[in-house]
Amino acid sequence: MPKKNDGVFLGFDSSTQSLKAIATDGNLGVVHEASVNFDADLPEFKTSGGAHQGLDGLTVTAPPLMWVAALDLLLGRMKKNGFDFGRVAAISGSGQQHGSVWLNRKARGILQNLDADKSLCAQLAGAFSVDASPIWMDSSTASQCKSLEKALGGAQVVADLTGSRAYERFTGNQIAKICQTRKADYDVTDRIALVSSFVASLLIGEYAPIDVSDGSGMNLLDIRSRRWAPAALEHTAPGLKKRLGTPVESHTVIGRLHGSFVKRYGFDKDCIVVAFSGDNPNSLAGLRLQDPGDIAISLGTSDTMFGSVSNPIPSGREGHVFVSPIDPSAFMVMTVRKNGSLTREKVRDACAGGSWRTFDAALRKTEAGNGGNISLHVDQPEITPPLSRRGIYRRDGANRKVESFAPSAEIRAVVEGAFLSMRIHGAKIGFAPSGILATGGASANLEMMRIMSNVFGVPLYVGEQANSAALGAAYRAMHGWICMKAGAFVNFSKALPRPTAFKKAAEPDKAASARYSSMLARYEQLEKEAARG
Repeated sequence: MPKKNDGVFLGFDSSTQSLKAIATDGNLGVVHEASVNFDADLPEFKTSGGAHQGLDGLTVTAPPLMWVAALDLLLGRMKKNGFDFGRVAAISGSGQQHGSVWLNRKARGILQNLDADKSLCAQLAGAFSVDASPIWMDSSTASQCKSLEKALGGAQVVADLTGSRAYERFTGNQIAKICQTRKADYDVTDRIALVSSFVASLLIGEYAPIDVSDGSGMNLLDIRSRRWAPAALEHTAPGLKKRLGTPVESHTVIGRLHGSFVKRYGFDKDCIVVAFSGDNPNSLAGLRLQDPGDIAISLGTSDTMFGSVSNPIPSGREGHVFVSPIDPSAFMVMTVRKNGSLTREKVRDACAGGSWRTFDAALRKTEAGNGGNISLHVDQPEITPPLSRRGIYRRDGANRKVESFAPSAEIRAVVEGAFLSMRIHGAKIGFAPSGILATGGASANLEMMRIMSNVFGVPLYVGEQANSAALGAAYRAMHGWICMKAGAFVNFSKALPRPTAFKKAAEPDKAASARYSSMLARYEQLEKEAARG
């Protein structure tokens, strides 16, 4: 394996609300950070939270030229702050998943002939066939999703093929909608990029390929062959394969930095660009979930579980399977529970007087298993499992329906229920954790972390990794550079040493873990009853 150079590795993250950059040295230390907030720094695009909300309440878009302007502004700030672009050996990046950028027939020539003396924004102004890019928040493609599932044989068939059932935000369904409703714009489109591959295109001055990891969030990629699925392409839009280009593995070097950036900012002429990927895949790289069994649970407004697996089980009802961004033989699996921290806070306010200290005391004085008391809170329509009817469903130790528990039992039930549900549904799509990294605000709660460790029966680690998507992009830039130097794929975990930022917070208690395992079937039955209403 080649030695790491004394240069730096630059990662970009074009998220919903901002464009960030993180540069790391060969030892993974962060040496520079910069960011641009779309709303605050680019008010001329009149976005709110980085997006435009449609009048129908379903359509959500962002102006692609804003992302171009942000790159101009970000690089200018970095130069003003003295960042040494000449030390950058490799660049990669992250983009919000499911966003698409529509480039017309002029775009390729514009990219190839970028002028260092002109702003990117001015040069790209005439490059788009669609000037409002659909993004992940859009939910206007229900009819296209139903059509895809019907054509291919059902939600499970679509999931088996592409990793997920047809989702409204997924790019393939957005493409189908634009082709159906704006055929003239579709016909003059030369390339459909993802946000990730579009920003990469700006850097190399050529259409950048979509990487297989971000590409598996489109309902268009065959996750096994890592190529576009002909049946999905054919149903979505005519001539689509040509407009998408050929997908590549995530560690692929897609080109050298365009000369205009070398001239304008002083980059090294040999600086390479590694394929960009989505924000979720890059977060997996940033959190170093590099081996099958490495799992992260982010406890935020939504509770998200994601990690590396070798044998995923695609589901037509819940969860996502993406191709791994760091291992060509592995996959990334993700599930999302919508009723997360806000639900716990609601129970804290009702049962602990708004005090986390009282909440924690209740967890300490109650036993694992909660005397058989279980609850399912659906304050908002749930994603995993899919539940549309709001309500709180409770069963006592005798499995009787009850209207409430004692405050301490109510507190333990909401915590245990969340983790039992995660374990149930994670197993359904292939999660077999060997350890868990807990992140997000609730990961600071030691009592909750002990329960999580016991429910899953594995050691639990905690630690915050700010801007994990941008950092993951920097790590992937280094990984791609190492693979290029070696002339072959190098295992990510061997190429980059594990970080020491995460510390062990809990070891499972065998008796408690066994008790939770015995509760799984009963809790799943409660979820099924909630689904039936």
